[in-house]
Amino acid sequence: MKFLSGVYWERGSVASGNQDSVALVQVLTARGRVLMAAVCDGMGGLEQGEMASGYVTERLQEWFYESLLRAVQRKKPYWVIRRSLDRLVYHMQEQLSQYAQQENIRLGTTMTVLVIWEKTYLVWHLGDSRAYRICNPGRQRKKMTGVLCMTRDHVHGQNRLTKCIGSFGYMRPDFRMGVLRGGQAMLLCSDGFRHHITEEELSDVLRPGQIRQEEQIVRRLREIGGACIKRGERDNLSAIYVKAEGRR
Repeated sequence: MKFLSGVYWERGSVASGNQDSVALVQVLTARGRVLMAAVCDGMGGLEQGEMASGYVTERLQEWFYESLLRAVQRKKPYWVIRRSLDRLVYHMQEQLSQYAQQENIRLGTTMTVLVIWEKTYLVWHLGDSRAYRICNPGRQRKKMTGVLCMTRDHVHGQNRLTKCIGSFGYMRPDFRMGVLRGGQAMLLCSDGFRHHITEEELSDVLRPGQIRQEEQIVRRLREIGGACIKRGERDNLSAIYVKAEGRR
């Protein structure tokens, strides 16, 4: 299976810096194409949010090349891959906790990770970034948006995160697994990218059947980001879109 993909990463019109970090990597192996995407949103109310999110995306990319590809080559089952990334989250948590203690600070970041191998997708999630699956609405389901949120927000009230990676103790990520068919797409985004946009608008702008080039993806992500900023979004905005090409 092949993929069309695009990334949007925007500081926004108000924020002084960008505490979001993103990663998108893919490799064609003898056992098929393997892709990993990640969006991490550093906690803005704490110190060094950009350091926390950047550290996590850097370690995730190391895991992709050093552990995930090895597991694919050795035909390891999916539960082994899940356990491998769960262990990485534990080690990242330990490292960030030690750093925070040394610096006498508190820090943290959300984490939403997507792995696609062959037709199977795996999602790990902590925080209030999100993963969506986007399909072309069927003829018999015209009133449905074709957008399905794959994650639940770990938030208490309006702003307080209840799960993240940082100086707050280990929290096992939510996990979801399924099949991504040709002509379907996945969207990962920080909360700033989706606060001021509806699922209907996401479906209209990012409908997989209308996207045939990666340049289109980038333009459409920018269109959504620009609309969010005009509607009053003050946070950083980040998104990764991946469309699966090929037969359903």
